[in-house]
Amino acid sequence: MTVLLVLAFFLVFIVLDYFLNRRKALATVPVEAPKTVPAAFGGDFVDGFQVPENVSYHSGHGWLVRERKNLVRVGADEFAVALLGKVEKIELPKPGQWIRQGQKVLSFYRDGVKTEMVSPTEGEVMEVNQEILANPAELRQHPYGKGWLLAVHVPDEENTGRNLVPKNLVRDWMREAVERLYSLQPTLAGAVAADGGRPADDLLAALPNADWKKTTSEFFLTA
Repeated sequence: MTVLLVLAFFLVFIVLDYFLNRRKALATVPVEAPKTVPAAFGGDFVDGFQVPENVSYHSGHGWLVRERKNLVRVGADEFAVALLGKVEKIELPKPGQWIRQGQKVLSFYRDGVKTEMVSPTEGEVMEVNQEILANPAELRQHPYGKGWLLAVHVPDEENTGRNLVPKNLVRDWMREAVERLYSLQPTLAGAVAADGGRPADDLLAALPNADWKKTTSEFFLTA
């Protein structure tokens, strides 16, 4: 009987702790999205693509950054948005929806064709970037700033980094992705912008035979 009482006590404590932390997260997410989030990102580059060191990456080319306890911001890395190019519409899960890591939750449309990205984390969607929904072009211009997509409450913060690319392997991972892209589309190797080898805004636009959905799906792990 004593054991059952102890277990019941701990169960109540865990439930209370979850709801208290969730309430704190709710209280700290503003009704209107911040104009620039997260704060500052480094100018780290791999083969022309910006890969900030203070961001965590999922192998499907989503990123996340811890904003405060139990709250992370989620977006698409620069390699992903360069592949997406000039998307016409973005669809995001609604606030209150629970999303799982690896679940297809981010949708992008171009010329009536849809491609998807997976969530880099698990938790409850607290906020979506309305500015990006209204102006998808911002995604390409500011992938790590104004181009954030979701704010997510993550109750199990200790496991937030599960299945993400290890920090010490991020540069090798990105370099391998770029090399694989160029092996699939060799003409892209010389199709970067002239200003220091930066990628073109829309990598696949100049390749009439490139299959946008197939290429993006392969790198976004949704094929």
